[in-house]
Amino acid sequence: MEILTAGNLINPRVLVIGRFHGDEPQGEFLINEYLKACEKTNLLFVPCLNPSPTRTNANGVDLNRNFPTQNWKLSEKNEFYGGEKPASEEETRFIISLVKKYKPKLILTLHAPFKVVNYDGEAAQIAKQISSIIGYPAESSIGYPTPGSFGTWAGIENNIPTITLELDDEIDVKLLREPVFKIFELFEKY
Repeated sequence: MEILTAGNLINPRVLVIGRFHGDEPQGEFLINEYLKACEKTNLLFVPCLNPSPTRTNANGVDLNRNFPTQNWKLSEKNEFYGGEKPASEEETRFIISLVKKYKPKLILTLHAPFKVVNYDGEAAQIAKQISSIIGYPAESSIGYPTPGSFGTWAGIENNIPTITLELDDEIDVKLLREPVFKIFELFEKY
């Protein structure tokens, strides 16, 4: 896990997390491409939170079910396993510490494959702007329960507008460069 920026990072207002689930590498690729293309950014990037080739981390924990939320619960050990307890994972504690240190005003996480702009907290307006750029619908619900999710922890319980951008994984990731770069550029002005 590393934090990457281009140029001088003065006061990052937006945190962008790439590869939250190991089997969703699109975000990491797009962040790295963006950083190669720009000289300066005020965005705080974590390109790869989870380098595992599977959804879960090396300990078999779905990091997006491991946050200390009011709805966290011990679950069976499958691809959505939230760990033995909330924030049991190093990666989860790393993100929590980043949020506490930098106090972002907006958070974007890049996932796949649902082609939706999911949002938590007071993020409907920015979700609609993202939707108009990428052509995916903006939705406040992903459509299934997500106990211990990052969106619940950051967006709802900590009042930081949080976007989970679910990218299309059926197309070449290079085709996502243009719309995702436009989204990053929108966030540069946030």
